[in-house]
Amino acid sequence: MTQGPLTTEAGAPVADNQNSETAGVGGPVLVQDQLLLEKLAHFNRERIPERVVHARGAGAYGTFTVTADVTQYTRAKFLSEVGKETEVFLRFSTVAGNLGAPDAVRDPRGFALKFYTEEGNYDLVGNNTPVFFIRDAIKFPDFIHTQKRDPYTGSQEADNVFDFWGLSPESTHQVTWLFGDRGIPASYRHMDGFGSHTFQWNNEAGEVFWVKYHFKTDQGIKNLTAEEAEVLAGKDPDSHQRDLRESIERGDFPSWTVYVQVMPAAEAATYRFNPFDLTKVWPHADYPLIEFGKLELNRNPENIFAEVEQSIFSPAHFVPGIGPSPDKMLQGRLFGYGDAHRYRVGINADQLPVNRPHATEARTHSRDGYLYDGRHKGAKNYEPNSFGGPTETGRPLWQPIAVTGVTGETVTPVHTEDNDFVQAGNLYRLMTEEEKERLVKNLANAISGVTRDEIAARAINNFRQADEDFGKRLEAAVQALRG
Repeated sequence: MTQGPLTTEAGAPVADNQNSETAGVGGPVLVQDQLLLEKLAHFNRERIPERVVHARGAGAYGTFTVTADVTQYTRAKFLSEVGKETEVFLRFSTVAGNLGAPDAVRDPRGFALKFYTEEGNYDLVGNNTPVFFIRDAIKFPDFIHTQKRDPYTGSQEADNVFDFWGLSPESTHQVTWLFGDRGIPASYRHMDGFGSHTFQWNNEAGEVFWVKYHFKTDQGIKNLTAEEAEVLAGKDPDSHQRDLRESIERGDFPSWTVYVQVMPAAEAATYRFNPFDLTKVWPHADYPLIEFGKLELNRNPENIFAEVEQSIFSPAHFVPGIGPSPDKMLQGRLFGYGDAHRYRVGINADQLPVNRPHATEARTHSRDGYLYDGRHKGAKNYEPNSFGGPTETGRPLWQPIAVTGVTGETVTPVHTEDNDFVQAGNLYRLMTEEEKERLVKNLANAISGVTRDEIAARAINNFRQADEDFGKRLEAAVQALRG
């Protein structure tokens, strides 16, 4: 089916797209060949800055369906009745690699989900792990610098990675998770997702609950060994992206059963772990999983650049009935993500097709800027106004929380059973003997690349404090590899 003649960006038909215009046969190219200049100029600007983290990713559209009544906990309309469906877009990613990096690597996976709700877009920007390496966003740039290429060598350096982790004992839990069997998922379909942070739900009565989200894969957990991943990453760098696309193309739609842990707000102050510490989980024995939804991916993007590369997700995109918590890592992300999008994609990134609300419309007084589309027409751009412009509702999206004390640079509050090693040790002791062996082997292979003995020793000591057997076995394995 023909689409008509090829045109310039301005719509004029192109006579010759094979040969540049020259001054005579074989002569120099003329500046009046505007098709040539237009194509070259556009080509030079085809890319936008890649994400500093989570650059490598894939995405798909789908639906979220409510399967259980949670209105006692939240007044969010998209969760208001069993059976209600909401369109979603989910972007998976690795963290440290650049845009051209392979998929099958040992790295956390981003799990960024956009709900196109009738009250605006709600973004849940999490990972495939329930915890993270640090608990305060002020350390995030330093942490990511250790994961990226060294400014002198141009390579990722084991010295940098384990120097930071050894000096940041709060990372021990996440590192234990990362170097265990789930550190390299076999595909995006065969891994769980987590909101990771603690969030606020509030109901119509104004009652507050702290919650954690869990997305359990219906395909079953499947992982790669380090040896399998090394081969796959070299043979098929696009393995995870291709698997996701092809599964949807053949109608094998991946899905996740969605759960929430719910903590009444009054219990947070005396809970045995700090409920807002991103390096900690809430044991299910304390707060059981409550099933409330089903997530299914059933439509591929038509254009990867427009819909995956230009997609944006911000933890600050809440809807009525859902809000933030005092989690210091989350608090930093509320600013950091939006600021990254404004730099990387542009001030109007929220109004690109993949990012704008689909079940309602954005009504703001913001105007102009790069790629502004004139959607407001001649409407007034201030509030209050007497010309029928959009106005405030007077009802916040989330409930306020009480705070006390003086301002200052404060450490995260410590609860009765808090320390940086207890949950890492618990995780290790839950593993089978075979899982422990693979964990120790993976960690030893990584630590053996450290060039300074004190960095290796400090890193090993963190795992020894989590579990004496863990540290002893790891030390022996590293010594064997380092001779």
